[in-house]
Amino acid sequence: MDYVKRYLDETATIAKTIDADAISRMVAALIDLRARDGRLFCIGVGGGAAHASHAVGDFRKIAHIEAYTPCDNVAELTARTNDEGWATVFAAWLEGSRLSGKDAVFVFSVGGGDAQRNVSANLVEALTYAQGVGAKVMGIVGRDGGYTAKVADACVVVPTVSADTVTPHTEAFQAVIWHLIASHPEMRAAEMKWESIVPA
Repeated sequence: MDYVKRYLDETATIAKTIDADAISRMVAALIDLRARDGRLFCIGVGGGAAHASHAVGDFRKIAHIEAYTPCDNVAELTARTNDEGWATVFAAWLEGSRLSGKDAVFVFSVGGGDAQRNVSANLVEALTYAQGVGAKVMGIVGRDGGYTAKVADACVVVPTVSADTVTPHTEAFQAVIWHLIASHPEMRAAEMKWESIVPA
């Protein structure tokens, strides 16, 4: 089968089978976070790091949630990696940000972290720290969700439809889902630019 058609068919299948209730639970959790003046800390590596940066902008501007990501400060991120090690880079940053029980950590990851296989140990360490201070854990992940799905208070696992397209579909749907959440009528606190312009 032509790869383009196959990929688009897989995308349609994921859109039809993704857990809408899980997304609704995440919307509710973020509304609650905002109501208690909690902060949202987004983390991820690779594509997840880029998502964290973009999502922070949307959650701040559209949903009026105080949000941050360590991925936006390359100087601090690389200094911590160099001086303290990659595994603790996010946990140390969260500690420095005085993460508390009012706050939440939001993970963008394909695998969700796996301590036993030493995969994305920095995510595992960050979530372990978050749990230790009573912060909520949220995430949009792929495959079986890994450590993130096991410990999360609200998590969306992007369905796997083909073993060789797990990463691109997961990362694509992470963007679909956080845009859905930020633009949700119950979450949206500010109009988006193009939606606010009246057609001529």
